[in-house]
Amino acid sequence: MLSRLAADGRRVRAVVRDERSRSSVLARGAQEAVPGDLLDPAALASAMEGCRVVYHAAGVNTLCPSDPGVMYRANVEGSVNVVRAAASTGVSRVVYTSSAAVIGESQGVVADETTPHRGSFHTAYERSKHDAEQAVLAEAGRLGVEVVCVNPSSVQGPGRTGGTARLLIGYLSGRLRFAVDVAMSLVYGPDCAAAHVLAEDRGVAGERYLVSGETLTTGEAVALLGELTGRARRVRMLPGGVVRAAAAPIGWVFRLAGRDAPLCSEAAGALLHGHRYDGSKAERELGLTYTPIRDWLAVTAAWYREEGLI
Repeated sequence: MLSRLAADGRRVRAVVRDERSRSSVLARGAQEAVPGDLLDPAALASAMEGCRVVYHAAGVNTLCPSDPGVMYRANVEGSVNVVRAAASTGVSRVVYTSSAAVIGESQGVVADETTPHRGSFHTAYERSKHDAEQAVLAEAGRLGVEVVCVNPSSVQGPGRTGGTARLLIGYLSGRLRFAVDVAMSLVYGPDCAAAHVLAEDRGVAGERYLVSGETLTTGEAVALLGELTGRARRVRMLPGGVVRAAAAPIGWVFRLAGRDAPLCSEAAGALLHGHRYDGSKAERELGLTYTPIRDWLAVTAAWYREEGLI
């Protein structure tokens, strides 16, 4: 996001919490790096002074946290603080990075922005982003701040090594022997950044825009990777029951140790639920063009190789 804004010639002021973050945002093209924190309203307001638009993409994304409260405070309370700071400093528009997870569609449904929520949550992260989006829009309405929500599916591409990227890297490196064949929706990182910029200019305040370029199964994804790279490998697809059975004891052991677990019951539930998102509203109303998955997967695989990940 920051790199895209800088490439467009925008003057960017970034909020950072430490020196490492400061160096990172300056390297990506920010002209200013100012100290702040989502839970420090005064610092947020100070950082926004003189700004016309705020891009709020900060948050915590952890599937099996030992303390969900940390994530909830950052994602919900912190996001409300951003809206309040924007109102106090006269910011004209906030582009808020929500999540496709807030849709909460029933299993098997191809979800769009209007799909009814199933009424339950698989993960603490999903709940925190759902509650955050509702709180942000409510506070924006109360204070008269224009907020446009951008709801990305799984963002992939160069620079991404977590989440779904672990599966892709594992396959190409030969370490992935077993997987679960579920549906997943993906969006290329530069396309996600473009959607945010378009949302600033063309998005309707109070609306959400799902950003998702492709839906495919795990099996389809690894087969396509193998075709594009010439690294066809055999991956055995496990029954969902095996994953559920393993998840509970793993999560329990890590909770006893006070550590975030790599797998737990909630993560297994989210994985096996799968996701199919319809990102066409962003095309129709924002003018977003999605990069073909064959193109960006090839670029991403080349980046993995350059970084020594495969």
